[in-house]
Amino acid sequence: MDKHEGAVKAIAMAVRQLYRRRESYRIFHGSTNSTRPAHKDKVINISALSNVLKIDPVAQSILVEPNVPMDKLVQATLRHGLIPPVVMEFPGITVGGGYAGSAGESSSFRYGYFDQTVNWVEIVLANGDIVKASKSENSALFQGAAGALGTLGITTLIELQLIPAKKLVKTTYYRTKSVKDAIELLHKETENPLNDYVDGILFSEDHGVVIIGKLTDDKPESVRQQTFSGAWDPWFYQYAQQRTESGAQKAPAVDYIPTAEYLFRYDRGGFWVGLEAFRYFGFVPFNRLTRWFLNDFMHTRMLYRALHGSNRSFGFIIQDLSLPYPNAEEFIRYSADDLNIWPLWLCPLREIQPPTFHPCTTVPGPDSSPKPMLNIGLWGRGSYDVQTFVSQNRRLEKKLTELGGRKVLYSHTYYTEKEFWALYDKEWYQNLRERYWATTLPTVFDKVKVDTENFSQRTSWLHWLVSSWPFVGFLGIRSAIRSGDYLLHRHPSWKDGVALRKECTCVDVFSLNSRTSAQTFLYIRYMKNYCTYI
Repeated sequence: MDKHEGAVKAIAMAVRQLYRRRESYRIFHGSTNSTRPAHKDKVINISALSNVLKIDPVAQSILVEPNVPMDKLVQATLRHGLIPPVVMEFPGITVGGGYAGSAGESSSFRYGYFDQTVNWVEIVLANGDIVKASKSENSALFQGAAGALGTLGITTLIELQLIPAKKLVKTTYYRTKSVKDAIELLHKETENPLNDYVDGILFSEDHGVVIIGKLTDDKPESVRQQTFSGAWDPWFYQYAQQRTESGAQKAPAVDYIPTAEYLFRYDRGGFWVGLEAFRYFGFVPFNRLTRWFLNDFMHTRMLYRALHGSNRSFGFIIQDLSLPYPNAEEFIRYSADDLNIWPLWLCPLREIQPPTFHPCTTVPGPDSSPKPMLNIGLWGRGSYDVQTFVSQNRRLEKKLTELGGRKVLYSHTYYTEKEFWALYDKEWYQNLRERYWATTLPTVFDKVKVDTENFSQRTSWLHWLVSSWPFVGFLGIRSAIRSGDYLLHRHPSWKDGVALRKECTCVDVFSLNSRTSAQTFLYIRYMKNYCTYI
């Protein structure tokens, strides 16, 4: 912890100096999974805070710094037979990003957003003070900072809850033949206490699949495990489509997927957004051979690097939009008519208590208690003309608001400031900013707004050239290669069973000295049982 404490003190000192000069700053993490354009401000670099500090297998918790990515987190917890309750499907998303953003995944129908599995956080406030926040200590800050995009301070340490892991996820694919049927079945499956994961994909208005995952240690001997991380493996969405193409199938298709493979099943291809790279260049066919050959570029870390390196987030609709269940079908029909973007991802979300920047609703009633929502992942090509693209997004936001929906704020936002604060509790947020000395920091609106006028004015011949096909695409590729992120996916440690077996051959002595003999015995027996099946 000494190294961590020294790094946090240095960060706090830098923040304090800026606060005394009343200067704003932004936080540099080293990477991003946001699609928002970058802003130019003074930067506090916290990229070194990327370590797993402590795992407590008895309490089932893990203490991590904010820049620990999901693959590193899962690797560390699986060694102890545990996993986080909510794991973002992209391995490069960080723990801090999950807390500061709105990370809802296929287990969120049960556990809620990622931050709802956090026990406590350490935060450097905007005046340089270092505080701890939890449900019982600085509780207003703990609730408010979740989803506030770092605008109340810098999160420097997080304790997460963990749950027991199992070897496999039994995955069942239920074919649906209409948007209505898909929404109704998905909603029904969230009420089944035996389900650990629930999500869905709509390939068209008459072809959908609801995907149910159940953690298990058992698999029929005759059934082969299905994987999705290998270069020759299928992209998950294609595989799910093929498994459900026959409308005449009598029984749903079933697979047994290694747990970590399941958690990151959408990584290759970035759900299906990677297909747009093939469409952009045109001369590269989209088939199994080219996906194998270009596999290094098709993981989400590399796709995000290319997106930011090319500045081509304009021209692509990349939005997560959460709606009350009764209004989801109408919104999907609207987006199909106006944008014709398919597939769509469906992710059920547990209800959350306002005030918050997370999507939340009280619909359909009859009382004013919070209700579950359905997140719709709308990711596809928009117009390359800036004004038309802005109009598409403005219409989308208007329809979303009409239907009682809210955006996940990692994405482009085109609301006016008045429209934005009509959706969120500005008084609650402003009180938090004043209480915790954060008024010198950018607001959430400042961070998510898109400066369309400034973008439209970039008309120099050099900008026009580098923004033209195919140069901008090659700029994105260059940026992705220079990052070196492709090396992280060639031999991911979370899929190395041999390494895990070695880890389990001896008892982890972490904090055993502080345990009672009964706790120690239970931990050793638990690890022994876990190691027998890795």
